[in-house]
Amino acid sequence: MNGVQIRSAERALSVGTWLIVSGAMLYSVLTVTPLMRAHTPEDWRWTAPILPIVVDAAVVIVVRLDSVLARLGGHGGRWPVVLRWMTGGMTLALNVADSALKKDLVGVAVHAVAPLLLIVTAETGLAYRTAITNALTAIQERERAERTEREKAAADRAEAAEKRAREAREFEARMAREQRDHEAALAREQSEREERAWREERERAEAAERAERAERERAEREREQQRIDRERREREATERMEKERRERAERAAREQHERAERAERERAALLAAGPAPVKQSEEQARKTVAAAFHAEVPVRQAAELCGWSVGWVSTRYQELRDQAPARSLEGAAQ
Repeated sequence: MNGVQIRSAERALSVGTWLIVSGAMLYSVLTVTPLMRAHTPEDWRWTAPILPIVVDAAVVIVVRLDSVLARLGGHGGRWPVVLRWMTGGMTLALNVADSALKKDLVGVAVHAVAPLLLIVTAETGLAYRTAITNALTAIQERERAERTEREKAAADRAEAAEKRAREAREFEARMAREQRDHEAALAREQSEREERAWREERERAEAAERAERAERERAEREREQQRIDRERREREATERMEKERRERAERAAREQHERAERAERERAALLAAGPAPVKQSEEQARKTVAAAFHAEVPVRQAAELCGWSVGWVSTRYQELRDQAPARSLEGAAQ
């Protein structure tokens, strides 16, 4: 069974669970309301449906939160178990109370069906969701291991191909070196012949060269003086440019420091405001979450500060983490 089939089964389980819960709630309200009406003063009989609705609302909370915890692989501890069985017991007692008071055993059995089905469905659904979560985790681990094996095999093939290519390059380099050695031997013989002819020519040219040397030395001294003057002017220009660059860098550093101080004051103001009494606007919530992220505030506390959900705040935190490397690269480029 693959992940798609498991998720399809989880959706079927969720739909079936909520159908059973909805039917049991409706049946419980219709069954318990007459009982409450009979045991309530006449002026307050309009409040009869409130108790079954409250009990059934607790059942909805238990079923919903159990499904979320099972999907996340967590466990709420003993109190969710106590609430689950307490609400189930209350629902069962309220549904069979009227028949039990009338000593109608058939009525007790009939009215116990929906509450018992609701209790067992809640427990079974929690077990099923835990098992489905574990199965999905196992499938993901298996797919990750298979992907790692494929990547390793591809790396081995690439390494073998690189080894073959390296051996071919070494063979070609050896052949080329031998060819170069042969050509170098021929070149040396040719060079020796040319060197003899060049030596004879050089002896004839030395006389003319000595005559030209004095003129070249004079021209060289002039060029050297010009070079010294040019280097002095370039050095002065470089010093001016360096001074201007340092001044620009100092101004930029001061501006960045001022911006950082303003941002720090804004973050401190947002964090000092405490938990939001009402849900903030998205723009304000993003500012609050950014301030909490830079102050390394936990996700849950950040959610309290802005009034949004933990999941939404976790998504914003991840976006800010993704943006941090890009900003570091941009700052290094500048």
